[in-house]
Amino acid sequence: MGNRLTRLYTRTGDKGTTGLANGNRVAKTHPRIEALGDVDELNSLLGLLAAELSAGDSLQPDLMQIQNDLFDLGGELAVADAQYTAIDAACLETLEEKVDHLNETLPPLKEFILPGGNRAAAQAHLARSVCRRAERRMVELAGKDTVNPLSVAYLNRLSDLLFVYARILARRNDGNEVLWRPRQARKTDNQETDSDDV
Repeated sequence: MGNRLTRLYTRTGDKGTTGLANGNRVAKTHPRIEALGDVDELNSLLGLLAAELSAGDSLQPDLMQIQNDLFDLGGELAVADAQYTAIDAACLETLEEKVDHLNETLPPLKEFILPGGNRAAAQAHLARSVCRRAERRMVELAGKDTVNPLSVAYLNRLSDLLFVYARILARRNDGNEVLWRPRQARKTDNQETDSDDV
């Protein structure tokens, strides 16, 4: 494979536009570029999560596959051609199988969960929330331009998988998920704590 980049800067984007893989130039604020940016940010967060885990962690192969898928998805966005798709039904199926399999290992969800529990779980939650944003950007773009509908669905399933990852990671090393406490319940807790101090 030849060099992909001969020079890191080109100066062609200095006036607020950027080039797509199809040769067209669009504003850096174009919905397609916003979507590309969110997918890139999501991929970076998954790299951060992978770096948090040990090299032999059971989630590492999945994270590597997902990162490659997201790069493919970014390629779709950059090519901006309905004839070019990289995310297919098999990609979607793989995510659904992982969600179903891993979710079966977890106790039923009876309360809302706050992001946290430990560093890795919090990173998975952060990736999940950015994944949701990327999905929203893709839906927005689809209302105006060419988007692979399976890529939108992929991001939707991926956010579910990242939620499951967060739940799994929070439980490691005898850890726990952080459960949401409604405001009234927190007020009651505080009142009981105050009365104990008297």
